[in-house]
Amino acid sequence: MAEITLTDQNFEAEVLQSSTPVLVDFWASWCGPCKQLGPVLEEVAKEYEGKPVKIAKLNVDENSATAQKYGIQSIPSLLIFKGGQPVDQSLGFIPKPQLKAFIDKHL
Repeated sequence: MAEITLTDQNFEAEVLQSSTPVLVDFWASWCGPCKQLGPVLEEVAKEYEGKPVKIAKLNVDENSATAQKYGIQSIPSLLIFKGGQPVDQSLGFIPKPQLKAFIDKHL
């Protein structure tokens, strides 16, 4: 499963109404650490195909309403949503093993 591209318009349907946990990467195209994290997230999304989790990205420049709603101050910010609520957060670039551990504790 490829990553899901989120917008202010589809955030509620894809994340808040999801029956499975959703990892949301809040990012921007000008952000260096975001560019580092992108390929890692893509690899993890492929490895987690078939598992009960969605991996999604939200560009904060294009979807500022959602970023503001969740108080995103620095990027990349990874939030895990369960049952429509953010339950965990990780700030900045994290290597693949830590990213997988961050997701696994919510599966």
